[in-house]
Amino acid sequence: MKEAIYDYDPAAALDGPEAMAIFMADAFETGDAEYIAKAMGVVARAKGMTELARETGLSREQLYRSFSDKGNPTLKTMLAVMRALGIDMTARQHVTPL
Repeated sequence: MKEAIYDYDPAAALDGPEAMAIFMADAFETGDAEYIAKAMGVVARAKGMTELARETGLSREQLYRSFSDKGNPTLKTMLAVMRALGIDMTARQHVTPL
């Protein structure tokens, strides 16, 4: 007997600002730019692209394109989306263990 396979959208699990911030913090910890952009796309979908477009002044198409699998969002786009989501990026010194 074959089991049904269901599509899972992680955006559905991000039900509030705290969940979104934790999800993005985990993405930033990877240091992988492609993964961070993809995670930002998940958070953007969770928030709602129409609302995000209105808040950032960017078009929905630009948001979808920037955060697609082949997207490469500019820093300006990332910062605008982060501001609209209430997510901050902080800098800290990376300490290498001896």
